[in-house]
Amino acid sequence: MGLLDAVFGRSKPVEPQLDALFRLPSAAVTLQSSLELVTTGRAGVCYKSSTGATSMASDDELTALLSVGDTEGHVSFSVDELGYNWVVINDDDLGDLVARVHGAHTTLQENGLGRQLLCSVFGFRPEPPPGEGEVQLVYLAKSGSFYPFAGRESRKRDNEFEIRVRNFLNDEIPFENDLSRWMALWGNPV
Repeated sequence: MGLLDAVFGRSKPVEPQLDALFRLPSAAVTLQSSLELVTTGRAGVCYKSSTGATSMASDDELTALLSVGDTEGHVSFSVDELGYNWVVINDDDLGDLVARVHGAHTTLQENGLGRQLLCSVFGFRPEPPPGEGEVQLVYLAKSGSFYPFAGRESRKRDNEFEIRVRNFLNDEIPFENDLSRWMALWGNPV
């Protein structure tokens, strides 16, 4: 940031931090042993829409990159009820799922959409059911931190369960300390 930026109050946008994503597979072992939660095999990368050719090229490149060797259609695109774009990825192997999500993040950055990256969401379900219910681990791209989201019917959250998940994983992955940033992601495709 230059002197004029400081004088006029402009700040440099934060670029995504992706390193913590690769800590998720080891944290999943703790989720399974402590809370009997396993991956749903589904994740999503959320980003704001862009205008012009950049967005179209990005979708084409993401599809090509994430579909290499994929004859089963593990990658799809979706738009949520608020108009945010989602790359939805299906893979039963959590390590492969994380690698595909990282690839989606990287491709978005390479296409000039890094600043539009909002989050990634990884789904976990109880094993064996019924358990305490599903939870999603939300990865905030710009801070490189996670938070749990346990949405229930009638747009209610299980805050107690979210705190329990955080407490079990606090030493495994970085968590967002500001609870006001633990946004509810109703209607996400994961």
